[in-house]
Amino acid sequence: MDKTIFYAPDIQQDNTLPQDESAHCVRVLRKKEGDEILVTDGKGHFFDAEIVEAHQKHCIVNILQTIVEPKPWNNYLHIAFAPTKNLDRIEWFAEKATEIGIDHLTPLLCRYSERKEVKLPRIEKILISAMKQSQKAVLPQLDEMTPFLNFIKKPFDGQKFIAHCYPQEKQLLKTIYKIGSNVLILIGPEGDFSEQEVQEALKCGFEPISLGESRLRAETAALVACNAIQILNG
Repeated sequence: MDKTIFYAPDIQQDNTLPQDESAHCVRVLRKKEGDEILVTDGKGHFFDAEIVEAHQKHCIVNILQTIVEPKPWNNYLHIAFAPTKNLDRIEWFAEKATEIGIDHLTPLLCRYSERKEVKLPRIEKILISAMKQSQKAVLPQLDEMTPFLNFIKKPFDGQKFIAHCYPQEKQLLKTIYKIGSNVLILIGPEGDFSEQEVQEALKCGFEPISLGESRLRAETAALVACNAIQILNG
């Protein structure tokens, strides 16, 4: 499979492409009635579809075939991270993590956070673009920014880790992670988590980890963690 993919989350209920996808399909790519295109709902399905009305605001299609396309990894990967002040670096991480493979992203509001809010629509567009570019049919879940202490109290069925730079005993992620397990990893801001945040996370069942000897930027650390889990799961 190597063709342009269109994203329509409600394609099984409404056979019309969203306006931006319709414009790309009809105005940019010059698709017309009778042409076949590939659509995904971002929920694990591809659809072979035929254009029946080539309108640049509401392109209507007829589904010819539904293809179940599960994600290529078996575990659940959730990374919760404190967004950097530089928005470009947040977007870079979101894009690359989606290309590599991730299920869930949660921006965290921490004590030393440089950024107090994020605009989700822009990041969502980047996730969609990265999903389509990497030929995936599963769109990662993106949460609203969540206060750290609220987030760590939420239940999670799997291993839970917190990466920090304080001089306490930590194991490398690759040695403590159990292959095939669901995993939630916390990545702090440039100024790291506060000591109180680390202690509260440990009380909630998170285990401290190291991502190696190098001191990494926040977005690099998040991507290294994402990539490490995917490599370990082979």
